[in-house]
This record gives sequence, C-alpha cells and structure tokens, in this order.
Amino acid sequence: MRSVQVRFGVLGPVVAWDDAGAPIDLKGPRHRAVLARLVVARGRVVPVNRLVDDLWPEPPPGAVSAVRTFVAALRRALEPQRPPRERAWLLVTEGPGYALRSAPDTVDAWRFEDAVAAASTARPDETVEWLDRALDWWRGPAFAGFDEPWARVERSRLEQLRLNATEQRAAAGLALGRASDVVPDLDAHVAAHPWREEGWRLLALALYRAGRQGDALAVLRRARGLLLEQLGVDPGPRLRDLETDILRQADRISDGPGSPGPERVWAETTAAYDRTVASGSGARLESTVGLLRSLAVTGAGGLEAAREQRIAAIDAAEQLGDPELTARVIGGYDVPAIWTRSDDPMQAARIVAAAERALTALRPGSSEATRARLLATVAVESRGTRAARGPEAAREAERIARRLGDPALLAFALNGVFMQTFHRAGLAPERDEIGAELVALSARHGLSTFEILGHLVRLQARGALADFAAGDRHAAAADRLAERHDRPLVGVFTRWYRALRLAATGSSSQAVEAAYGEAAAQLANAGMPGVARGLPSLALLCLRVWHGVPLRFDDDTDWGPYTPWVRPLVLLDRDRPTEAAAALRRTPDPPRDLLLEAMWCLTAQAAIALDDRVVMTRARTELTPAAGELAGAGSGMLTVGPVAGHLDHLDAALRRGR
Repeated sequence: MRSVQVRFGVLGPVVAWDDAGAPIDLKGPRHRAVLARLVVARGRVVPVNRLVDDLWPEPPPGAVSAVRTFVAALRRALEPQRPPRERAWLLVTEGPGYALRSAPDTVDAWRFEDAVAAASTARPDETVEWLDRALDWWRGPAFAGFDEPWARVERSRLEQLRLNATEQRAAAGLALGRASDVVPDLDAHVAAHPWREEGWRLLALALYRAGRQGDALAVLRRARGLLLEQLGVDPGPRLRDLETDILRQADRISDGPGSPGPERVWAETTAAYDRTVASGSGARLESTVGLLRSLAVTGAGGLEAAREQRIAAIDAAEQLGDPELTARVIGGYDVPAIWTRSDDPMQAARIVAAAERALTALRPGSSEATRARLLATVAVESRGTRAARGPEAAREAERIARRLGDPALLAFALNGVFMQTFHRAGLAPERDEIGAELVALSARHGLSTFEILGHLVRLQARGALADFAAGDRHAAAADRLAERHDRPLVGVFTRWYRALRLAATGSSSQAVEAAYGEAAAQLANAGMPGVARGLPSLALLCLRVWHGVPLRFDDDTDWGPYTPWVRPLVLLDRDRPTEAAAALRRTPDPPRDLLLEAMWCLTAQAAIALDDRVVMTRARTELTPAAGELAGAGSGMLTVGPVAGHLDHLDAALRRGR
C-alpha cells in the first residue's frame, strides 16, 4: 500500500510532510541525520558502516544496531500504512545498506536543482518564473543543525547553487528591461556576499541601465575596496571591463564620438597612478602583484620577468613590517600552475617560508580568504616535494574556500590540491575530477586562466587513462581559450600532448620523434626550465624503452633532473652492467610528480635486466595501483607504455628466480 506521498525538506531544517501537508514526527536528531544522509546520496545505497562513520566522529559500541533502530523508527513514521511484513518501499534495504527511493519532485533540494537547470536554458521571462518559485523553497541554511563533513559539503554546494540562481534571476530581469526592479535584491545580495563579483557586476549594470551612472561607478569602487580588504584581490576582468565600458560611455556623452586608444589610456592611467599613489606604499606593492600576475601568462619573457620580480615584491612587503600586506602580496599571485616540478626550487622554498611566516604573523580575526590564499601558495610552491605540509595546506585552503563560497579562491585552492595529488601512483581519476570541477567552476565565473588549467589537468588525466578522444577535446578547448584570452604558453602543452598521442596510438617512430622534436623546439624558448630541462631526451628514451629498441644516446645528452632514473638503462645500453648495477643501487624513489609512474617503470626495466629482485619487488608494489594507466602519459608529454605491461615483465622476472 503506497497511498501516502511523503515530501522532504532539507533547504533549512530537515523535515518531512505527509500528502496533506502535515509535518511528520522524525523522532530525534540521529533519526533526522540518517534521513538527511540518505537524501544527500540521492537514491544511491549508503552502507551501514558509512552511516555509522558519518553519524559519529568516534562510533560507540552498538552503533550499527543503533542505525538499524533509527531506520526502523523512520520507516514507521514515513510509511505508517505499510503492513508489518511488507517490504519497505520508501526507505529500502539494499545490499549492505539503505537508500531513499523517493520521487525527484518530493525533495525540495532535488526540485531546486532541477528548476535551476531548467532555468538555464529557458527564455528570460521563464527563467524569472522558474527561479522565483525555486528560491522561495529555501527556509534557511540547507541541512541546518548538522555540522558533519558530509552535511557541510552538501550545504556549501547547494548554497553556491542558490547564490548562482539569485544572480541568474537578476540577469534575466535585466534582459527583460527591469533594471530598477532588480536593484534592491542585488543590493541585499552583495551586502550579504561581498565576495561575489558577479553580484557586484549585475548591481552596477542595473544601476547604469536605470540611469544612475554615478551610483553604478560608486558601486564598482565599493566592490574594488571590499575585494581588496576582504579577499586581498583586485576585481576580475568582467568587473573591470564593465567599469571601462561605463567610463567610455561617459566620455562619449561629455566629449562626443570617439574614444582614446589603448596606448593613450595606459599612459594617462599610469601617469595618474604615479601622481596619486605614494612611492614606496603598500598599495604600489599590491598593484605590482596584479601586474605580475598578468605578466606571467603573456609569454616566455613575461613569465621569466614575473618570476624574478615576485620574490622582490615579497621581500619589499616584509620590509614594510605589515603582516596583512605581506600576506596579500604573497597570496595575490594566483597564477595557475600545471607542471609539478618548480622552475626555480630555491625560489619556491623561499616563497613557502615567507608564506609560513605570514601565516604565523596574521592577527586573530584576519581575513579567512587571505589565510586560504597563503595556504594555497604553500601547496602550489611545495609541489614535487615529500613535505607533509603541502597536502595539509592544500586541504585546509580548499575547506576555507568552500566555506566562503568564493569561486576564484576555490579555483586557486584546487590548483594546490592538484599539485599535492601525487603521493602514490594511479591517481589520474582523482586528478580528472579536480580538473572537471575547475572547468565547470571557472566557466561559470569567468575565470579563464583557471578554466584553461582545468582543461590541461583533464588532458593529462585522460591521457593517463588512454582516453584520447576526451583528451583531444580538452586540448582543443584549451587552445580555443588560449587564443581568445591571448595565452601563448598553453600551446606548449597542447603540442606536447599531440606528440604523446602519436606515441601512444601506434604512429611510426619516425613521425613520433619528429613531433617530439617540434614540441621540444617550442618548449626551449618558453621560459619554463622546470619543464624543459631533460624532457626532450627523456621522451625519446621512454619511447625506445617501451618498444625495446637500442637507446642510442650520446655521452653529452642532457638528462637534467631525470639522470638518476635514466643512468642505469643508458649504462646497460653501453654494455656496462657493473656500473649500471651500482647506479641502480643509488637510484632514489622518484619525486611525487607527473612522471612518478614513468620513473618507476624505467627503474623496473633496469632492475629486470640486472636481476635485482629487491628493486623489482619494490617497483611492482609502487606501480600496481596504476595498472590501468599509461605510464607517464599523465604528464601530457610522454609515455613508456601501459603500466600493465611493465607489471607483466616484473612478474615474469620474479617467477624466473623462484
């Protein structure tokens, strides 16, 4: 008997209503927690053991029995007309756990997500109608009263959807010509969420279209001040572009047709800056960081200059003795990073040390966003090392960014998380998820450099998983964005990816080596020594090792940082086994970076040739989690073939010695 349709509410306190709209008694907080956790699973089975872990930080004895008791009580409340021995149809037992089998329109959070999705493709008038109704379903913070990690994550996700929906509704109102009508709601929106740049942009645009040009410019100035004060960042490109458009329109109104060219605007603006901003002030340093951030993505010369001046800016900030300023100067340089070996390890260590000093010096009550930017900086700049601080800083930066709901901060934090996702082999799927979130987040909020980063991360991950159809799509998307936003260095990575693709998909060795040669030529002048040094030779060596052909490298070949893992094989190729065995014994564990699997495969091949069972056993253990990947292809640069093939060789060699 299923005559009662229960409706659930989680956009506020967790509640349930029967089909007459009367509230259902859900018993105690643990009962509601079980129900809430099943709502989060959205129809998927949640094992009992997982429920226990999610309900108690330290589960008490009998926790499993307690969960079953809670479920039984919930069933009695939610399915009061079900006969005692009839199977539950709403809160069901399946396999090792429970699932909520409720229709999509019976849970307010699910209805809300569906409404927002429908609104995104609707006409402006339909969008307003959809979102007015959907936003009315909110009764308070989602999953109110629960502070467990699963609840916090889902609350943050739904809150982001709500804030996006508020802005989407305002944009639709503007499209319908209702500028004055949307101003009050947008004013309240930015007051409650001052880090939402899109909210500020829409408010200024609404004021401008309502004929309040002065108020629009005042709002943009207020946004700039708050973003600098609370987040330590300059406004993003969409906010800056709107201000420029409004000012140009003001010029046209006051001075007639025509507007000054970019050169004149730059000259007059910098001159005004020099006149009005005191020399040696903290404001100049913060502006310098903004320039360096832009400079770093303009090409090889810009990247090198930005790298040189960045440490000088940090030193200058520390000399001023203002910890908050120093923190903003360090954390403001949120240039996306894709390669896991630093271009200047000594400089990176200095930046990490300065960031840690700034974190220690921050006063209680300092901006959480500023703290998160410092932590993300630590995570990014400690890439490729084995320090425990890097992963710890990445996780903390991500938690803060999600709690604040700041898209730009979350993108920077996710870059740090990506850089610290190399603690073992076989993590390409995890990095693919990070890339997917970066792409979606950045596309929604106009963060073009991080959107490019997301596509490059996914290009690498899909390459590792031999999914070159998807890898091709991400390479093409990265190239399109790079062309649109003038990011020439992106082509370095996509060209290397296409050479890798040739290598991995069976093209002739002549064609592959030619493609690697062209990619190497482009990389040589890209201003990225951490990527360039040793990589061209390593790519060819990996190709030849995979296909079992002679290596044929000269004595003066530059292997760069890869020398310890290459040298045993090169010595074997020259028929010097004694020296090769000694070199293998000195070979350290590979760095935790994009070439982790490739370096272990090279070590494994040398160990097989030298019958070093200790190293073979270790290599097998390290490589086993990556059995389904192409070794090295996760770099987006090279491959030494399927990891499974290397594991087969190791197994055969180990069996021979038994």
